Amino acid sequence: MADRTESSIVIAAAPAAVMAVIADLRKYPEWSDGVKSVTVLTEYEDGRPADARFVVDAGAIKDTYELEYDWADDDSSVAWALTTGQMLKALDGVYELTGNGDGTTTVVYKLSVDVSIPMIGMIKRKAEKVIVDTALRGLKERVEGSG
Repeated sequence: MADRTESSIVIAAAPAAVMAVIADLRKYPEWSDGVKSVTVLTEYEDGRPADARFVVDAGAIKDTYELEYDWADDDSSVAWALTTGQMLKALDGVYELTGNGDGTTTVVYKLSVDVSIPMIGMIKRKAEKVIVDTALRGLKERVEGSG
């Protein structure tokens, strides 16, 4: 990821509980703004998604794209990379989870987006920031609300 946006949030739950919500891609439309549907295409032996197709309608970004996932064995992170997209040329990101020793988890979200239409870098970074901040808020609400 060359230029990317990064943000973090503290969630009142253990890392395993946070990762369980992140790993349940099929439920993203219930809590992630703009995600209309998710289809898991392939899974790893442990049942975690390996490849998934997303349909999104997030204002300026309307696309159907596929991501490939790489899950850390210790649930400390998950990374993904765009494999196919119509409007998107890149959508590479990572969630990094760190237990804080007090029952909370710090989640860092890093994202790099590139689109096939010309877009000024400043506008692209702003769009990334909106995506990252919205996703972190939605994740926090989903994890803490499902307790």
